[in-house]
Amino acid sequence: MQIVQQLLFVAALGLTSWLISKRIGIIKKTIQLGKAVDRTDRPAERLSTMLRVAFAQKKMFDRPIVGLMHFVIYAGFLLINVEVLEIVLDGVFGTHRLFAPLLGDFYPILINFFEFLAVGVLAVCVIFLIRRNITKVERLQPTRHRELNGWPALDANTILGIEIVLMLAILSMNAADSLLQERGAEHYPLVGGFFFSGFLQPIFTNLSDGALVAVERVAWWAHILGIFGFALYVTYSKHLHIFLAFPNTYFTNLTPKGEMSNMPDITKEVKIMLGLEQPDANEVPAEIGRFGAKDVADLSWKNLMDAYSCTECGRCTSACPANITGKKLSPRKIMMDTRDRLEDVGKNMLANGGEFKDDGKSLLGDYISEEEILACTTCNACVQECPVLINPLEIILQLRRYKIMDEAQAPGSWNGMFNNLETNQAPWKFSPDDRFNWADNLKS
Repeated sequence: MQIVQQLLFVAALGLTSWLISKRIGIIKKTIQLGKAVDRTDRPAERLSTMLRVAFAQKKMFDRPIVGLMHFVIYAGFLLINVEVLEIVLDGVFGTHRLFAPLLGDFYPILINFFEFLAVGVLAVCVIFLIRRNITKVERLQPTRHRELNGWPALDANTILGIEIVLMLAILSMNAADSLLQERGAEHYPLVGGFFFSGFLQPIFTNLSDGALVAVERVAWWAHILGIFGFALYVTYSKHLHIFLAFPNTYFTNLTPKGEMSNMPDITKEVKIMLGLEQPDANEVPAEIGRFGAKDVADLSWKNLMDAYSCTECGRCTSACPANITGKKLSPRKIMMDTRDRLEDVGKNMLANGGEFKDDGKSLLGDYISEEEILACTTCNACVQECPVLINPLEIILQLRRYKIMDEAQAPGSWNGMFNNLETNQAPWKFSPDDRFNWADNLKS
């Protein structure tokens, strides 16, 4: 019977690993569709940023209570995986509590600490479900934010439900295990009592040894198969940020937030035109394929990683002045739409042997509307608020650049501003010589 369980476990582990690696391969290929951008400078500063923001959750604590609750789940996810490692090794080798002889008296202390984390994760997940569905935090409501309708709302509740089930499974497993230890059951060596799961023991006290073994085994399999399913599910979920937050924060843009990047080729042409730079007689002029971005392949690979890293927390949207005043723009939706387009591109590539075949769609128009990108005030509030350093503004600016420079479709009021900038070096329609006339009225 034990060898059958081992074979089933190894088969489940292999299948899960294969499915996850296949999924990661597609995500990697879609990210690599983006244009090259160098984010390898200042490695020490990048490492420091990653440790502070991704590992230490610094920006989450801008809202201390929510930040603390999120940290409990985060710490639980990281540390409980030590016990998951033991379960995986037990499954492969057919052992039970493999680390107990190695750790001795420290083993029950460690398991009690894991149970403490499990109870904390359980409590926080229940609170988060209440915040989403009963007290209804505004930035998390589909009725207010259309991008959360359907799958996003279901995804958030599903992942919290899965975590609750996983924590209950591990506590039930330990409770049944402790009773079997006390009864001296074969294959269940005495390793010490577990505090939190001890509260569940009265539920199982009257069961026979065979029934207890069944409970322990069902809970063991439920927990580890749940972990496998969770790991695969995460690659399709917004919770992919659990893993991508680390590279995403490391490769963040270190330039000041108010600095907008220009197109190097255009900048050079302008400098030559103004006499600030001399053309190279031997240089062949670069051919500019497209101004700005129309589809995901026109964005940088970092923009695409941003899309996969989005947590859908809505902090960006709740701080966006355009959204607050009722306009259609939602920075969260910009990131979610970019990810949706990447998902469609990935499916296209899967269906066509790893290559993308034109499907007649584009990010601008089919996913993100002109009205949304024109509503942006470029205030950087969304960039400032993001807990994993995502930059929706870069995508908005690239889409807007394409609309105006490539398609020459700018609002009439914008065209007037552009003309004034060209002729008067200011957005207003008056001569630079009259720029300080307003100050004459201040003279006494």
